Amino acid sequence: MIKERKNMKKVNGQYGAVSLFVVIFAALLITVVTVSFVRIMIQSQKQASTVDLSQSAYDSAQAGVEDAKRALLRYQSYCKSHSVGDCATEKLSVNSDHCNEYTNKLDGRTASTDEQNVQTGDTANDLNQAYTCVTITTDTTDYLGYLNKDESNIIPISGVGSFDKIKIDWFSSKDLGSSLSSIVLPSGKLLSTSWQDGRPPILRSQLIQYKNDGFILDDFNGNQGNGNSNTLFLYPTSLLTPDTDSFITVGRRTYSPLISPNGIKCLSGFATSNYSCSVTLKIPPIVSPLSSNNYTHFLRLTSLYRETSYKISLINGNIVDADGNPTIVQFNGVQPSIDSTGRANDLFRRVQSRVEFSTNFSYPEAAVDISGNLCKDFRITDDPNEYYKDPNCTP
Repeated sequence: MIKERKNMKKVNGQYGAVSLFVVIFAALLITVVTVSFVRIMIQSQKQASTVDLSQSAYDSAQAGVEDAKRALLRYQSYCKSHSVGDCATEKLSVNSDHCNEYTNKLDGRTASTDEQNVQTGDTANDLNQAYTCVTITTDTTDYLGYLNKDESNIIPISGVGSFDKIKIDWFSSKDLGSSLSSIVLPSGKLLSTSWQDGRPPILRSQLIQYKNDGFILDDFNGNQGNGNSNTLFLYPTSLLTPDTDSFITVGRRTYSPLISPNGIKCLSGFATSNYSCSVTLKIPPIVSPLSSNNYTHFLRLTSLYRETSYKISLINGNIVDADGNPTIVQFNGVQPSIDSTGRANDLFRRVQSRVEFSTNFSYPEAAVDISGNLCKDFRITDDPNEYYKDPNCTP
C-alpha cells in the first residue's frame, strides 16, 4: 500500500509540470502576438503620419507655386507700365537665386528670404506649414508640352538671342505606356488605314510669322507679302538610318503640295534620348531680338492619331562650341520655370513647375466640331409656315 501511494504521488507531480509549461508557453505566445500587433499599429500610424505630412508639404510647395504665378503677373503688369530698362532691372529681381526674394514682394510684404507660412486663417497655422524656398527662372532652355489626340497648341517663338533653327522632339516613354514594351515604326512613308498601339503620332507643324506693322490673311496663302507660313506633316518612320539627322528647310508656302508627308527618323527605344522622334526645322529668316518689334513668330503643333509629349528647342547654327555643337538659345519668358520647396513640420517636398502666359490671340481648332452628322438647311421666305424641320435631316 505504501508503494502504491508513492507511485500516485509521482504521477500527480508529472501532471502539474505539464500544466505549468502550457501556461508559460501560452503566455509567451500571447505576449509575442500582442507586441507584434502593437508594433504593426505603431508602424501604420507612423506611415499614415508621414503620408499626411508629405501631402501637407506638397500642398505647401504648391502654395509657393501659386504665389510665384502671382509674382509673374505682377512682373508682367510692371513691364507694361514701365520702360524697357526698368523692365530689365525688374527681371533681374524675378530671376534672383535668393529664396522668396520676389514672391515676398506680394501684398506689401517686405522682401526677404525667410520662409512664408501657409495659414488657414489670419493667424492660424496649426499644421505648421510653410514654403521655404521659391525661385523663378523666366528664360528656359526648352519648351515642354503635352498634346491629346487631335489637340493643338500654339507656342510663341521668342528667344533671348538670335536663332535660325527649331528642334522638335516628341513621343517619350511615358506616352508608350506600361502595357507596351517597344515602339512600332512603319518602314515607309505611306499612311496606313490603322494606327497601331506603340506607334508615335504624326505631328503637324505649322510655322506662322508676320509683321507687327500690319498684314492681311491672304499673305499666308502665297509666297509673297509680309506673312510667312508653312505647314509640315512629320511622319515617324524607320526608313532613315539612325545616323541620319532629320533636317528640313522651311521655306515660304508654295502652291505645289508634297506627294507624301515628311519622313522623320524615330528610334525604336529611349536608350540615347528621352524622346523617340526628333526633327530640326530651319526657319526662313534668322530671328533676332533686335527685330522682335517687327515680327511675331508662332509654332502650332497638332498631334494626329494619338497623344504625345514634346519638347521644343531654339538653335543658333552659326555659333558652335569647341566640340562643334550648335548653341542652344533660351526662350524669352515664354514658359517660366518655378522651383518651390514646401515644409510641414520637419518633412520637406520639392516641386518644379512650368507655367506660361496666354498667347496674344485665340486660335480655334475648327469652325464646327461635332461627333455626329451635320445637316444644313437654308431658306429665305416671308411665310412663317415654311419654317419647319426637314424630316430628311436627322443628325
